[in-house]
Amino acid sequence: MVASASPISWNVLRRYPVSLVRHSGARFQFAVVPILLALALGSALAATPSAVPIQTGWKFHALNDKGHPGVEQWHDAEVPGVVQMDLLRNKLIPDPFYRDNEKSLQWIGLTDWEYQTEFDVTAATLSRANVDLVFAGLDTFADVFLNDAQILQADNMFRSWRVPVKGKLHAGKNSLRIVLRSPIMLMMPKVKALPYRLPTVDQVQEVSEEGIATDPYTRKAPYNYGWDWGPRYVTEGIWKPVQLVAWDNLRIDNFHVRQEKVTKEEARLWAEFDVVAATKNSVTVTVSHSEESRSRGLDAEQTANLDIGPNHVSIPFRIKEPRLWYPNGYGAQALYNFSGTIAIRQGKGSVIEDVADLRTGLRSLELRRVPDEWGKSFTFVVNGIPIFAKGADVIPFDSFMTRVTPAQHWQILEAARDAHMNMIRHWGGGYYESDDFYDICDELGIMVWQDFMFGGAMVPGDLAFQENVRAEVTEQVKRLRDHPSLSLWSGNNEVETGWKYWGDRLAFKETVSPPERERVWQDYVVLFHDIIKSVVGEYGAPVPYWPSSPSANFEDVLGGERNGDMHYWEVWHALKPIEDYTHQFPRFMSEYGFQSFPDIQTVKKFAEPQDLDIISPVMQAHQKNVGGNERIRTYMLREYREPKDFESFLYVSQVLQAEAIKVGAEHLRRQRPRTMGSLYWQLNDCWPVASWASIDYYGHWKALHYYARRFYDDVLVSPWEENGTLSVYVVSDKLQGMQAELRVRAMDFSGKVLFEKSLAIAVPELSSKVFASFSRDELLKGSDAHHAFAVFDLVQGGKLISRNLQLFDRTRNLELPQPSIRADLTSEGGGYVLRLQSAVLARDVYVSFGDIDAQISDNYFHLLPNEPVTLQVKSKSGLDELRKSMRIRNITDAFLQEEPAKQ
Repeated sequence: MVASASPISWNVLRRYPVSLVRHSGARFQFAVVPILLALALGSALAATPSAVPIQTGWKFHALNDKGHPGVEQWHDAEVPGVVQMDLLRNKLIPDPFYRDNEKSLQWIGLTDWEYQTEFDVTAATLSRANVDLVFAGLDTFADVFLNDAQILQADNMFRSWRVPVKGKLHAGKNSLRIVLRSPIMLMMPKVKALPYRLPTVDQVQEVSEEGIATDPYTRKAPYNYGWDWGPRYVTEGIWKPVQLVAWDNLRIDNFHVRQEKVTKEEARLWAEFDVVAATKNSVTVTVSHSEESRSRGLDAEQTANLDIGPNHVSIPFRIKEPRLWYPNGYGAQALYNFSGTIAIRQGKGSVIEDVADLRTGLRSLELRRVPDEWGKSFTFVVNGIPIFAKGADVIPFDSFMTRVTPAQHWQILEAARDAHMNMIRHWGGGYYESDDFYDICDELGIMVWQDFMFGGAMVPGDLAFQENVRAEVTEQVKRLRDHPSLSLWSGNNEVETGWKYWGDRLAFKETVSPPERERVWQDYVVLFHDIIKSVVGEYGAPVPYWPSSPSANFEDVLGGERNGDMHYWEVWHALKPIEDYTHQFPRFMSEYGFQSFPDIQTVKKFAEPQDLDIISPVMQAHQKNVGGNERIRTYMLREYREPKDFESFLYVSQVLQAEAIKVGAEHLRRQRPRTMGSLYWQLNDCWPVASWASIDYYGHWKALHYYARRFYDDVLVSPWEENGTLSVYVVSDKLQGMQAELRVRAMDFSGKVLFEKSLAIAVPELSSKVFASFSRDELLKGSDAHHAFAVFDLVQGGKLISRNLQLFDRTRNLELPQPSIRADLTSEGGGYVLRLQSAVLARDVYVSFGDIDAQISDNYFHLLPNEPVTLQVKSKSGLDELRKSMRIRNITDAFLQEEPAKQ
C-alpha cells in the first residue's frame, strides 16, 4: 500500500545542526548564531533536525526501449538531474542543441526510466523519533520504492514530497528506487477517453503525438513540450535534491516574517511559525534579527502549547526606524536576517528543538488601481513611491533546468540591473525558479512579477487536479513570500485572453456543446479567481494577486487600454508597422517584442558552414516561431536594403530589433503616468535560437540590450515627430527634480551644423514632459532630409546624461556615407582602452573580438562626426591578440555600396 505523502516547504531542509552551513543568496551563513543566542538566554541544545543528502551512487536505465542501443543497461546518473543530461553524459545521445538533433531525440520523453541508489542509515538516525524521506522535486510522474516497498506516487513537478519512513528503514544499506513514467504515454489513454480535449497553445498542439496534447492535464513545465522560442524536450528526472531528515519532538515546517505595516518610522511585523509536533509540549518561541554586520538582538519571545500534528504560532514585534528595501534606481536594497527558535520547556529551563532563519527586506507594497481620466491605473507603489516598471519577461534559462547555475542567474539578472531594469516578469510557462534566483533579485533591486505555472492551455476542472494545484501554489507562495523583490502573483500567462480571442479556442468552442463550453470556462474561473486567489490572499500578503496576464480583473475589456495590463503583438505577428507601437496607450505593457538572430559566434556553436542561410533546415530548426526568419527579412527590407551576406544579415537583424523595441519603450515611457510599465519580451533564451531575447543563450548581449541600457536610463531625452513637428520629451524616474541643459543640433552626415539651440530646463521628479518643439523645416534649414539628422543631448554639470538621434527617413532611403573609423586600442590601468573616431556619422558601431572572451563598456552606438568615443575593454587576452581579432563594423558595412532605393 502506498503511504500518504505531504508537501513540504523546502525551507524545512534549511534547518541544519551547528556544524553545517546553509546558502543564503550570494553569501554563506552559519546557523550557529541564533543557536548561540538561544543558549545565552538559558536554553540547552537538543538534537535538532538533521538532513542527510542522498545524491551519490545513482544509476539509471530505460525500462521499455529496445530501439536505442545501450539505454536498457545501467549507467551512472547525477541527482539532481534529468534523463537527457544523463544520456548525454554517458555518450548515449549527441548534443541536443546541435544542428537539428532535436527531432531525433523525441523518443526520450516517450520512454519510462528507472533510477536507483543505496544509502547508509546509522543506528543514531534510527534512534530519532521520526525519520522522513524528502523529495524536493520529482519530474513528474514518479513511483518511489524504499527497500522494494512502494512509498509514494508523485504527480506534480512543482511540489515537494515528504514521506515518513522510519518503520521501513534498517541499519546499514537501504535501497531507493524511482520509476519515472513518460508523462505523454501515461496521459495519452486518459486524454483519449475524455469527451473533449482541452486546447493548448498552437506550438505544442502542432508537435503533439497523434495530434493529442497531454500537457493541459499534467503539472509539468509547459515549455518542455515546445514553444515558439524553445525546442520540445520532455524531461524526466529527480530534478531537485533528495534528503533523509531525522527529528524528534517537533520541526519547523515554515518560518515567515509577515509585514503588517512598514514605514520609515517603524515596521510592525509578525513572526509566523508552522510547526509539526510529534508530541504535546509547552514551548518557548523566540525571534531575533540582524542587519548586515550589526549584532543580533532578541526581538520577541512567547510561550505556546503545541498539539500533536500541525500548529501555527504568531509573535508580534516591531523594528524602529527600519532601513527599507527599494527597487533598483530608487534607493538601497537593505536586507535583514531573521532567526526563530523553538525550545521545549523542561523544568526551569528549556531545550532547543529547531532553528529556522530567513533573509528579507522591509518595504510597503501596493498595486494601485484607482479611477482616473484614462480609466483605472495600474501602478506599483513601493514605500509610497509610484514606480514606472522598466524591464523584460524572463523565460527558463535552459531547456534542461538542472544545469542552470546561480552564476548564470547572476549574469543575466545583473545585466538586467545594469540596463536600469527594475522589474522582470517571470513567465508562467516554465517552472518556479530556485531560491538563488529570487535572492539575487532581492540584492539587485529587481521586482518580480511572478506568474503561476500555466502557460496558455485551458485547465481541467476535476477535484484531484484542483487540489493538486492548491497544494502546489500554497507551497510556492509560502516558499517565496519573504522575498522583498516579489511584487505580484499572476494566475497564468494568456489563458484568459486565449479563451476570448485565439482562433484555436474559438474553433474548440464550436466543437463542444454549450454546457461543455460553459464548464471549461467555469473550471478556469474556479481555479484562477477562487482557488489560487484565496491561497495568495491567505498566505501571500502584502503581495497582490492578478488573475492572468493580460487581464482586466474581470472588470473591463480584456487587454484593453483602460484597465489592467496589455500584451501587444500586432507588431511582429501581424506584420503591422513598427510605428504602430506608438498608437498603443496601455495602463501597463507586460509583453511586446521583436525578433533577431544571435551573433555569428553563437550560430557557429550549433551550425556548420553549409547551414549558414536563414532558409537552411538547421537555421529553420533554430527558429521556433513559424515563419519567423521570413518575418525578420520582411521587416528588414522595409527599413534597410538587402544585407550583403549571412553575417551581415545577423547584425542588421539585431539593429532592427533594437530600433523597433526602442520605438515602443520610449513611447511607453513618454506616456507616464498614464502608462506605468514597459516589459519587453524577452530577456533571455533557453537554447541558441533566433528569438525575441535581448541576451542570447550564452549570455552575449544583443544590440537590444545595449539600447535598453539607454532607453531605460533614469533620465531619458526622447524626440517624437508627428505631423511635421518634432517634440522633445525629457522623462525622469528620479525622486528629485533637476536642472539641466537641453542641447538640440541638426547636422549633415559630415558634421556641418544646420541648426543649434540650447535651453536651460527644470526637470520635475517622476515625470514626462515636452520641453521644446521644432518643425522639420526649422531644423533642416532647407537641407535634404536624406543627408541630415538631428541629435538631442541632455547635459548636467557638463556631463552628458542622455542622447538621442532622429533620422528623417527610413535607413534604406538615406544617403549614408561609408565611414572610415579610426581605432586605437591601448593597455591602460590593468585593462584596455579603445578610442574610436569618424569624420562622418557612423551608425550602430559594433566592436567584436571573434572567439576571444572580451567585455566592452558599450556597443551598437552612434559615432557623431569628429566626436571621439572612449570605451573600456576587459579581457584576459593580450593586447596583440585583441588587436588582431578586433573587428569594427557600422550599418553601412552590411550592404553592398550602391545607390539607395528611394521610396
